[in-house]
Amino acid sequence: MQTKEPKESSLDKILIIPLGGVGEIGKNMFVIHYGQEIIVLDAGLMFPEDEMLGVDMVIPDITYLLEHKNKIKAIFLSHGHEDHIGALPYILPKLNVPVYGTRLTLGLLKIKLEESGLLHDTILKEIKAGEEVQIGSSFKINFFVTNHSIPDSVGIVLKTPAGIIVYTSDFKFDHTPVHGEITDFHTLAELGREGVLVALSDSTNAERPGYTHSEKEVGEKLKEIFLSAEGRIIIVTFASNVHRIQQIVNAASFSGRKLAVDGWSMVNVVEIAQKLGYLHIPPNTLIDVDEVKKFPQNRVVILTTGTQGEPMSALARLANANHRKLEIIPNDTVVIAASPIPGNEKLVSRTIDNLFRRGAEVIYENISGIHVSGHGSQEELKLMLNLLRPKYLIPVHGEYRHLIHHAQLAEKLGVKKENIFIVENGSMLEFSASQGRVLSSVSAGGIFVDGLGVGDVGSIVLRDRQLLSKEGIFIVVMTIDNKEKRIVAGPDIVSRGFVYVKESEQLMEEAKENVTKVLESLMLKKVSDWPTIKNSIRDSMGKFLWEKTGRKPMILPVIMEI
Repeated sequence: MQTKEPKESSLDKILIIPLGGVGEIGKNMFVIHYGQEIIVLDAGLMFPEDEMLGVDMVIPDITYLLEHKNKIKAIFLSHGHEDHIGALPYILPKLNVPVYGTRLTLGLLKIKLEESGLLHDTILKEIKAGEEVQIGSSFKINFFVTNHSIPDSVGIVLKTPAGIIVYTSDFKFDHTPVHGEITDFHTLAELGREGVLVALSDSTNAERPGYTHSEKEVGEKLKEIFLSAEGRIIIVTFASNVHRIQQIVNAASFSGRKLAVDGWSMVNVVEIAQKLGYLHIPPNTLIDVDEVKKFPQNRVVILTTGTQGEPMSALARLANANHRKLEIIPNDTVVIAASPIPGNEKLVSRTIDNLFRRGAEVIYENISGIHVSGHGSQEELKLMLNLLRPKYLIPVHGEYRHLIHHAQLAEKLGVKKENIFIVENGSMLEFSASQGRVLSSVSAGGIFVDGLGVGDVGSIVLRDRQLLSKEGIFIVVMTIDNKEKRIVAGPDIVSRGFVYVKESEQLMEEAKENVTKVLESLMLKKVSDWPTIKNSIRDSMGKFLWEKTGRKPMILPVIMEI
């Protein structure tokens, strides 16, 4: 008699839902849902793309979390970069749950929460690599050291009744890290022996062969530059790259230069990192930006922000000669110790060109090797997979092509193709010891933050902004006596970004005649509802302006009634 295999119960299964961080760089947020309990991994933002006019940042859509609000036990943070913690000031007012992170991660988060008035209302719990935290009845959470471009970066292990989930977050294998801690190979190997059900692993550099270089190589290059530069050195890097900042401090001290720190975010990070013991600056090295002119030019380093050519950043202001306290002078050496984020290449190139125009010598990644990535290349991704030996793999942290390349690497290492999940944000995945599958999808995508507004700018508003930026606006203003069915005043035309009115008087007169004819026709037919009148004007003017100019401005009829 053949014995039947026991059926899996719902308690043998776990749900994983990426709300951000797959098919894109940034906006990382992953939901682990087991039974009646939910753990959230990271809550990051993404900077807007070119077509997102006026948008300051993009955060994950948390509709799913709001629908299951009572099940959420905690948010765990892997490290302190914006794409992993930046959404919390906008999310915590709606989801006031405990937030766990390492000492530096929470230190950087506190700055954001204090600005938003949330610091005293948020429960922050510090964790360390090697610790275990029990959350609810289902989750035992462990942490392991990873190397990245910021200290206190950890991978997160979730031990559940359904199996072990490992979230690597951003990582590389740096055998000579600046902070002296290497990735915890022992823990990774132990997890592999114990048996990993699902790994969510960094895919950012899945296209790059070989290994990512050590951060210490940048330090040696910086010392060469600092010794050879004849004038001042202005160096920019990501404010959160504390390892790079430490290398800059070391090079300044080595070359006998004073260090001035400029830029709001850079000043904050340097202060917090020093206070928490992650950044060590020798006595008498730091000076105020106002003191720069008191020292010989070959004895000064200015550390500032603007690696991505952001128009309002300190470096862009220097390049455009509108910085409040500093200016580029001949013989300056500007070092850009970072690489452009995809999409920012034009802004960075423009800034570099303007710096050269002002007489500076500019050293940047394309010609110097002054930057190394914080993400592992192909051989490191293979090493992570060989250590963990997961049954199922979800490539995360990368644009779609990165996820594909990561999947191809995993296949070569023996992970079954059907056990690798290339998914979109919002995909609901279910895993058990015997099966992994995509069940359905939930609401996901980007919520736009514009000034003080969160989510009030959507696709329709963006479409209008794009139309205004490309074609301009054409406003028709008139006053109508609705009782007598006649035009009392107007129509008057106001145009912005469409044509230069003073050189298009004939067009404006013809446009007024066109509107008058439409209105008179509607009055004769005794049409009195405003939506119909406005739509008729909009349709008629749209055809007229297209025939005359080949352009489609936004047409806005404004009708006043007496």
